[in-house]
Amino acid sequence: MSNDQHPNHGHHETETEVQASYYASRSKAIETLLVEKGVMTTTEIDREVNAMDSKSPADGAKIVALAWSDDLFRTKLLANASEALKEIGYELPDKTPYLKVVANSDDIHYVVVCTLCSCYPRMLLGRPPDWYKSLAYRSRVVVSPREVMEEFGLRLSDDVEVRVLDSTADMRYMVIPRRPLGTEGFDQDSLAALVTRDSMIGVSDPLSADCL
Repeated sequence: MSNDQHPNHGHHETETEVQASYYASRSKAIETLLVEKGVMTTTEIDREVNAMDSKSPADGAKIVALAWSDDLFRTKLLANASEALKEIGYELPDKTPYLKVVANSDDIHYVVVCTLCSCYPRMLLGRPPDWYKSLAYRSRVVVSPREVMEEFGLRLSDDVEVRVLDSTADMRYMVIPRRPLGTEGFDQDSLAALVTRDSMIGVSDPLSADCL
């Protein structure tokens, strides 16, 4: 989305521009209220925003790669993500919503959505993609998840159970996709290179071994 102003006479704001302006104003109002109420200082807010902006899907990919190669870490991650991440030196901020990590298998496939807005594990994946925030995705994936995943190139067999996880303000989800075949000898950097953002949302599988 663009927040650029268009000074040309006769220009009518598009729906995207109107939404961008609305959310920018809302964000500023919330920031002002937090400072006025003494909840956070401007410096603390800036630090949190900068920390969030520094995150990217590469952070999540490293964690998935470790879970693929270390069964003990995988077990801990699925049981209590925050504690497991803390053990490897990755401590989530105190104000971060609860993180739940789930794992796809041959029998169950998870896909994540936020039906109300765009709740997303930014602390591990960075900013959500535009399609994740769209009304089309938020409404369709709940009703027809297989159809939506097929549009991303993922076709699951009928005997695989699909579970849609709805993120909330208090709960975030991240998916550990199935490990690609033929990667038994891969190191963690090579494994992480196969993990895509979309596979950690659940709308696609990771890249295949021959992509490297």
